[in-house]
Amino acid sequence: MIAETYVKGVSTRKVKNLVVALGLEGISESEVSRMCSRLDAQVEAFRGRPLLRRYPYLWLDATYEKVRDDSGRVVFMALVVAYRVAETGEPEVLGLEVCRNEDYAFWKGFLAGLVSRGPSGVALVISDAHQGLRRAIDEVFLGASWQRCRVHFLRNLLALVPKDGQGMVLAAMRLVFQQPDKAGVSEELRALADRLSDRLPRVSAALLAAEEEILAHMEFPSEHWRQISSTNPLERLNKEINRRTRVVGIFPDEKSLIRLIGAVLCEQNDEWMVARRYMSWHSLARIYQAGTPEIEGEVTHAVAIPVH
Repeated sequence: MIAETYVKGVSTRKVKNLVVALGLEGISESEVSRMCSRLDAQVEAFRGRPLLRRYPYLWLDATYEKVRDDSGRVVFMALVVAYRVAETGEPEVLGLEVCRNEDYAFWKGFLAGLVSRGPSGVALVISDAHQGLRRAIDEVFLGASWQRCRVHFLRNLLALVPKDGQGMVLAAMRLVFQQPDKAGVSEELRALADRLSDRLPRVSAALLAAEEEILAHMEFPSEHWRQISSTNPLERLNKEINRRTRVVGIFPDEKSLIRLIGAVLCEQNDEWMVARRYMSWHSLARIYQAGTPEIEGEVTHAVAIPVH
């Protein structure tokens, strides 16, 4: 059973300890290995399943976990998750991978793998400003826009500001994003950059350089702006991932990390499939000029993603 293996069992030894703690003494090593193998097969099927719908929005993010490598050393590895909202409005976890180096080659292969599994239709990719990722997005998703995560950008921006001025800059940025349309936001952002040019020239330059990157979401339906301006939808999922990985601490190998988190994401994805839609299908249909699929049970407002 999945519950028996992923709560704590990232290796056969830990699975056995868990089932003993549950009062199931006497389980054999071969049975423990069989349980893990069955779960591995389920996770791999989930990671490689065909993608049959278009997905206008794609979020990409990574968390970092301690894993023991082949030499026995404990190193940090990136746990990369891809998440999308389908054209019908449901959220969906699409991809999961572990890597040591988040370089261009890794991201190019990861994104190309997603595309190879079926229809894409990606109109906007939301991620941090990782250089290798940015280049891979441009090459794999030709014609798609890129939104730099606004939350990550603000953190990077505040790092350029002395502590006694951070509150002022943050308040000013909030005012910028309170404007009702892209033209108003651009005007306020440029005015703020002008006011800061003498006192905080690096902040001023960063604002002007990032204008298009952090406002790309405003070319899409306004009812989606809150969700697509940052990677926050994925960060809520990452909190659930971190809650599970903290129990383990150090993973014995990459496979065990994928086993645990793959099971968590598989279960979460199943729950999303029967939950209310994250976005209304008719607002998503406006992104495409082609026809809209006929869907029963329209939902006309966005709702928060539930994570259990």
